[in-house]
Amino acid sequence: MIPARRWLPMALLVGLVGGTALVGVQRQVDRTRAGYATAGQLLYLSSPEWVKRLALGYDGLLACLYWTRAVQHYGRAHLGARQYPLLYPLLDITTTLDPELVIAYRFGAIFLSEPPPHGAGRADQAIELLQKGIRHNPDYWYFWYDLGFLYYRSLKDYPRAAQAFAEGARNPKAGPWMKVMAARIAAEGGDRRWARFLWTELYKSTENQYIRKNAFDHLYGLQVDDDIEFLEALLARYQRSTGQPAASFEPLVAAGLLRGLPLDPAGYPYRLGADGRVRLDPESLITTSSRGREP
Repeated sequence: MIPARRWLPMALLVGLVGGTALVGVQRQVDRTRAGYATAGQLLYLSSPEWVKRLALGYDGLLACLYWTRAVQHYGRAHLGARQYPLLYPLLDITTTLDPELVIAYRFGAIFLSEPPPHGAGRADQAIELLQKGIRHNPDYWYFWYDLGFLYYRSLKDYPRAAQAFAEGARNPKAGPWMKVMAARIAAEGGDRRWARFLWTELYKSTENQYIRKNAFDHLYGLQVDDDIEFLEALLARYQRSTGQPAASFEPLVAAGLLRGLPLDPAGYPYRLGADGRVRLDPESLITTSSRGREP
């Protein structure tokens, strides 16, 4: 057995060097975040592998720290300048330190893929992050769901979306609808019905309030799209039958085409613009899903 007087000084030296380097990393992240980094600014240690080496076995603890940094970076950018230059590097480091931190992959993919100003608009990085999650967690079928959803919604790449759902469906624990979705999307592409189904399943499959609200907001938007499409079809029908366009929805109600003035999912009336197009009420745009009905 090696005497403690021999190994203890070396262990303390390694710990001191590693700890100092990691503190430097965090200070650089803080400075960058406080001053709002441009896309060209990087972490002091941008290599996840080097951060992992310097973790000295505290990988899980450091992963939580970096995950917190990623959430803070997203939150501050989301409320302020709405730029996310460090988001993917932070997520990459987080998931290298703890490859089984499922929440970082799923949330991170949402943060990255949402279009600006609500996200980074980097579907490519979101795909890369999810593929990394699949490599390290091959039995977690939800990653295949997220990947298929990403191809479907963000990239409109329906063949790859169908392929991702089919791959995920091979997992015996996967939802039985995964195979159905693979077949339907492969055959019918971007039908709005399947987008609604996907958001509904995401809403039902998680207890996380952020993911649920994100899904609910998209369901709200899909319902608005359906309503506007329906109302504009009725307006066109009214114009064909009367020979003149309607200036409001009242004539459609009087003609029996509508039971009453149409309301959006938040309970506000739809507006008819001077150009004859249907629009949301301005108040509805402020409240969005806060007054809508849950699916």
